[in-house]
Amino acid sequence: MNCSLGVNAFRPGVQVAAHHFSKACSRLLVAAAPTTTRCFSSTPLPPSTAQNQWHANRGCLLSSSTPLFGPSSIPRIAVRTLKFAARNRIITHYVDLPPNYKDEEGLPFRANELAAGEVLRLFGPAMATHEANKLLKILHGRRVAGTLDDPVLQVNTAAYTVKDKRTALDYLRKNIYVDEVVNAGLRAEDELAALEKQQEEGDQAQTEEGDITKKVGYKSRFKMYQDDTEGVDEPEKNKAAPPSVYGKSAFDAIRARNEAIWKEKLKKQEEERKKLEEEYKNGKAGPLAKAEDAPKREVSAKRKEWEQWAMSDLKEPPKMPAWKRLLPSTVFVALLVAGFLTYSQLYVAPSRENRLWPDCPPAAATVAALIGANVLIWFLWKIPVMWKPLLRWFLISPATPKAFSMLGAVFSHQVVWGHLIVNMPMLWFFGTRLHDEVGRADFLTTYVLSGSVGFLTSLFWLVLKGNFHMTTLGASGAIYGISAAYFWMHRFEGFKIFGLPPDPYTGVQGLAFIGLFGGLNIWGLFSKNHTMDVVSHLGGMIIGIIAGHLMEQKKKARLEGAGNTQHLNLKDQKTGSGVLDTMLEKKA
Repeated sequence: MNCSLGVNAFRPGVQVAAHHFSKACSRLLVAAAPTTTRCFSSTPLPPSTAQNQWHANRGCLLSSSTPLFGPSSIPRIAVRTLKFAARNRIITHYVDLPPNYKDEEGLPFRANELAAGEVLRLFGPAMATHEANKLLKILHGRRVAGTLDDPVLQVNTAAYTVKDKRTALDYLRKNIYVDEVVNAGLRAEDELAALEKQQEEGDQAQTEEGDITKKVGYKSRFKMYQDDTEGVDEPEKNKAAPPSVYGKSAFDAIRARNEAIWKEKLKKQEEERKKLEEEYKNGKAGPLAKAEDAPKREVSAKRKEWEQWAMSDLKEPPKMPAWKRLLPSTVFVALLVAGFLTYSQLYVAPSRENRLWPDCPPAAATVAALIGANVLIWFLWKIPVMWKPLLRWFLISPATPKAFSMLGAVFSHQVVWGHLIVNMPMLWFFGTRLHDEVGRADFLTTYVLSGSVGFLTSLFWLVLKGNFHMTTLGASGAIYGISAAYFWMHRFEGFKIFGLPPDPYTGVQGLAFIGLFGGLNIWGLFSKNHTMDVVSHLGGMIIGIIAGHLMEQKKKARLEGAGNTQHLNLKDQKTGSGVLDTMLEKKA
């Protein structure tokens, strides 16, 4: 049956043979050949000088035939043969598949079959040696033929367990390389070509309009794709086949469905072709081809129900002036600022025996509690029943802002990679160091106010620009605030990273880190492709610098109140900083 295969129509057997002829060849004796050979010529002509030169250029070694056992024992029959290396004796390409290939027989997967010891190590004592080799041959043949997932052929391996088939397939994939995707694609081209041929024969109108696919033609080497109606009269071809005594099978239903899909695709292609022809006639160019998007992961019906339950029913943002969107959140953040400033002034650190974890440093306990709160909220995002309250109170939406979300979003993360996993180590690194210097009250005040004021700044930015489709959350603004406060308190001190720069250099000053963080976020603010809420980062940094300055002044006031000594052994009972016996040098 002649079938159209597109580019596969130019892969005849002559090209395959020519490919093999490009390998190294020699003239050998049939009796002396120790490996399997394929004979192409029984009595070659004596090579001329030009032929010898051509063979020398091609890398072929041409030598005279020499009998091994004398002229009387074996006649001198010179043959030209093509020696195949071990890798070429194993068929791995679909185009090399023999025409008489049968699935129940398979293909050789290596030169020698597995021995009993190899079968025992691979499959265990329950598998016979000949059965193991048979299974390996069948699976190797399916890999080459592209029929690994064909349900019709599974009957030939139904006697084997799923574990044995998986073991055999893993062994083949590990030891014999076969491009299963390419082979399956070539087989699919043969099948589609067969369907295309049937469509062409059934629709004479398309053939009369100049369908050149039929003229190209390709006669498949396999019986399943060959036309069994060649030489049969047209009435006999159109004669309906007698119904099967077993009724319509599932395979028939699958075939009918695939044929219907293929016909519909051909119909659409024909309509597009006619449309383009009309456009070209009228001097109008057609549109550019659009690549198909990658298939999206199918969402379960239950998940869709939860999403519909949690999401708002609003089709568009409510119509209201900007001050009505911003006023509740602004008042809430102002109350937070007042409350935490009062807390930082009135807080008294508990004694060691009254602490919940007396053996844990105060800085580690405080920062670990904040990290635990962030991880807990991230985990709640994985529970569908919590989506509705989290969307309302732990996510900032400029279309319908909630006042409490200015605080809740500071502890909220939806994605672990790239967000939570980045923020929490930075919170631990800078948080424990700032906590050790200023104490629990001032540290928590800096964290909460940097995050909430940063989000309020971002809310103003989004509302005034009309970006109601955006949302924001995360602890980044708070972390930028505590890092900015720490570097501001050490703005003229040098910091070394992994011991660099080496002595006698003092390192990079704290002001440089503040400038680096601020510059990166300002650059992101004017970048068109940024996805981070850089406005909340900048707002958090500003609050952190202000907090760092106030805490620095507070620290100097404590030192001045302690006396004008040059070295002080300070134990801060008021703030519970956790820094004992720290030597502080006061400049005169």
